[in-house]
Amino acid sequence: QVQLVESGGGLVQTGGSLRLSCAASGRTFSGYAVGWFRQAPTKEREFVAAINRYAITYYVDSVKGRFTSSRDNAKNTVYLQMNSLKPEDTAVYYCAARPGSTYSLTYRDWDYWGRGTQVTVSS
Repeated sequence: QVQLVESGGGLVQTGGSLRLSCAASGRTFSGYAVGWFRQAPTKEREFVAAINRYAITYYVDSVKGRFTSSRDNAKNTVYLQMNSLKPEDTAVYYCAARPGSTYSLTYRDWDYWGRGTQVTVSS
C-alpha cells in the first residue's frame, strides 16, 4: 500500500505560482510513476502531468511550459511547480501513483490516490 498526501494548494492571482507536493509513505516510492490530475466543479477529473520512475515527464498541452514535475526519491516526494497560473487552472489537484515506469492519462488506471489540494486562481 502507498499513502499519498498532497499539499501546497492555495489562492493566487492570475500569473502567480504555486508548488504542490505529493508525499508518499508505506512503500519505497522510487519505483512508482506519479501522476497529477485535477477536477473542477461539474467537470470530470483530467490528467495534467506525470513523472515516471526515471524522472521522465509528460504534460498535457494546456500546461506545457508552465508546469513542471520533479521528484525527490530520498524524500519520497513528487512536486508540481505551477507558474503563470490562469483562472482555468482552478481545481482540486490530486496526485496518483502506480508501480512501474509507465503512466496513463486515464484516472482509472492509477492505483493510489491522495485526497487532493485546492488551487484557486483569481482573475
